[in-house]
Amino acid sequence: MIQTFSSGNFKQYCNHLCKCDRHLKVIIAEYGYPPMWTRKQGFETLILTILEQQVSLASAYAAYKKLKEKIGKVTAQKIISMTSEELKTCYFSRQKIVYAKELASAVLSKQVILKQMASLDDGEVRAQLTAVKGIGNWTADVYLMHALQRTDLFPLGDVALVTSLKEQKQLPLHITKEEMLAIAEPWRPYRTIAAMILWHAYIQKRNMKVSI
Repeated sequence: MIQTFSSGNFKQYCNHLCKCDRHLKVIIAEYGYPPMWTRKQGFETLILTILEQQVSLASAYAAYKKLKEKIGKVTAQKIISMTSEELKTCYFSRQKIVYAKELASAVLSKQVILKQMASLDDGEVRAQLTAVKGIGNWTADVYLMHALQRTDLFPLGDVALVTSLKEQKQLPLHITKEEMLAIAEPWRPYRTIAAMILWHAYIQKRNMKVSI
């Protein structure tokens, strides 16, 4: 069964998690509910997510903004038509030029059919996306969470999420992924919302300004 969150149930899921976990309850008591971070489904969002891989959100957004200024709406056809030099002027690294082109090619060849993903389960979406060079589990998780609004993702490839989890629960520095997943297990089937609460704590604690 595909389960999604929306403005109609987001706070209800937050409240449920507060009853399950005192640390999440403390975050919401101190900082309020997290924003419901969502993005539009589609190719443009995936390009932005690729740009965010292993860099700060600010630098990724600068590249995305530059690309938008250059070509307007970001489509697979436009990306495949751009030269490497043109993409470099939009702050794409050599690696991310390859990844963007691979995604564009997969979309144009219908290896990836983004319009169908809303009706696919999480595993099917992940399998289709990670078959594309440059898209790993973190990128697939972010798309599932923010674009498809699925309720039960917990991307341990995300540094901010892992840092916040360790801070809030005072975990040892070298805790394993398996141990962290075990901590998150009671939050099923709302681990996405738990992740957003933890991100919220991370951002508020550091007085960061984040747009998504």
